[in-house]
Amino acid sequence: MYAQALPEMIDTDMIDDQAISNEIIANEAFDDDSRSELLRLKYAPQPKCLLPESVHRAGGIGPAVGLDEFSGKLLVVTLGINAVVERTGLTVSVWGSPDQIEWGTRPLVTLRQRQYCGVYSALLNLAQRPDVRFLRVHWDMSHWGKGERVAQFGFQVFLEESGARISSSACA
Repeated sequence: MYAQALPEMIDTDMIDDQAISNEIIANEAFDDDSRSELLRLKYAPQPKCLLPESVHRAGGIGPAVGLDEFSGKLLVVTLGINAVVERTGLTVSVWGSPDQIEWGTRPLVTLRQRQYCGVYSALLNLAQRPDVRFLRVHWDMSHWGKGERVAQFGFQVFLEESGARISSSACA
């Protein structure tokens, strides 16, 4: 696709990605819908990882993550569970802070207890909380039934702007 849009730039040793993006978007070969989608993809924030995929055997607290471009927006927090031990439960909450020191007394959002692999999401509205500049994930595990079962979950948590998934697939 680059070769058709910018044949004069392909021969250079150093290709400027910004120039290529701008040239493709300006190219008359693209209709308005395609051009709009390219612009949206170019400027849309990518999901932010709050807790990378890993296996945990006890409750814990993740690292503080700066919100950057996600501050003051309606967001979707997504929990992806890919490994679980039978008869165990995982509860995940997201806490906010203006300074990485004071995290408050209540979480901003709690995803209810889950026992199965899957992808689970909850809305997090930071429009009313412009002071929140950092987030971190807390998780608790439980087990029930007979035996000395140890809770174990493989999971990850990420954040994205609300509507990011549907706007890329709408009107396909």
